[in-house]
Amino acid sequence: MTKRGKSTEQIHHDYQPPTGWDAVPVPVYKASTVLFADTAALHRPRSRDTVTYRYGLQCTPGSLTLAARIATLEQATHCVLVPSGLAAITLTSMALLKPGDEVLLPDNVYGQNRHITTGLLSRLGIHHQFYDPLDTAAFERRLSDRTRLVWLEAAGSITMEFPDLLGLLGACKTRGITTALDNTWGAGMAFNAFELAPGLGVDLSMQALTKFASGGADVLMGAVCTRDASLHRRLEEMHEFLGYGVGQNDVEAVLRGLPTLPLRYRAQEATTLTLARWMQQQPAVARVLHPALPGSPGHAHWQAVSGGGSSCLFSAVFQPCYSPAQVDAFVDALRCFGIGYSWAGPMSLAVPYDLTHSRSLSLPWTPEEGGTLVRFAIGLEDVEDLRADLAQALAQTLPTSG
Repeated sequence: MTKRGKSTEQIHHDYQPPTGWDAVPVPVYKASTVLFADTAALHRPRSRDTVTYRYGLQCTPGSLTLAARIATLEQATHCVLVPSGLAAITLTSMALLKPGDEVLLPDNVYGQNRHITTGLLSRLGIHHQFYDPLDTAAFERRLSDRTRLVWLEAAGSITMEFPDLLGLLGACKTRGITTALDNTWGAGMAFNAFELAPGLGVDLSMQALTKFASGGADVLMGAVCTRDASLHRRLEEMHEFLGYGVGQNDVEAVLRGLPTLPLRYRAQEATTLTLARWMQQQPAVARVLHPALPGSPGHAHWQAVSGGGSSCLFSAVFQPCYSPAQVDAFVDALRCFGIGYSWAGPMSLAVPYDLTHSRSLSLPWTPEEGGTLVRFAIGLEDVEDLRADLAQALAQTLPTSG
């Protein structure tokens, strides 16, 4: 054989790994180019009903494995992966809506979903309305002949209201309107989104895999799951139009995180409930928002569908006598809590929010009932360390009389 150059030898090396290798971790398949056996395989039309590898952007054995496992977690039959939770929202809305259609969103929806809807979708001629997720009668009055998609969020972003999922879904099903749930909070653990009641469930469930599925605060990824093959085909088509792909190192990281998801979810949930109940007793706090707490908005709706899951988030609304600057000082005084967005990673986080520009309808409390809100995302630290940190920050920055 003619001696080949060093680069050629490296690219066309004879060695191939042995077959029959098996281990606990899923192998990492890194590829942009996928090689075909011959030109006949290259020219063969792509089948939508069987797995075909044509280019790394669409899928690899690793990404298909992850998609299958996320579908199992959500108790769905189909799943597509995208580079972030925001991409999952964009994919869903772009796949299901066209100019002249209308989409409804809860008023407490994730801020970037609001931004996409009022910005990008509006420029494309797609109409929208916001609704109160706790007022099913008012929601039904907003539905019209051009309503094609309803977004649901359980629990709601930041203010944690748990919607009347059964009532909202019943209204949509009667009218044949497609429903999509942002299920990042539930993570496939809190409830089965596709079977919330006999014959009643969502059509699509999306997650930011950035959160619980990964668990390491180091990966960006999203997923959209469904049991409807026709909806899945529409998602796949838009997936190709948008050129979405996921990095294979990220696929590996999420696959590594999935087996411990139930353990982490329950551990973070338990710490969250302990701290939320403790915060309820603090004089500086006007109210604590967490679906599993009696008196929190939508608590009864949570009880109606939940298998007991309640995630790792709670929000505290501070007494109106404290200024936003004082509440900021409280957050700055925390030592075990980082200041940053996202959640479900190992480190606890705290973020103060100004909600005046993120709602179309009214807030769930009046200025006399509460002031600045801080959302807490509870990580995997020891619960007593977190409680002590909250106590020292409260004593240092938000003194109370008596």
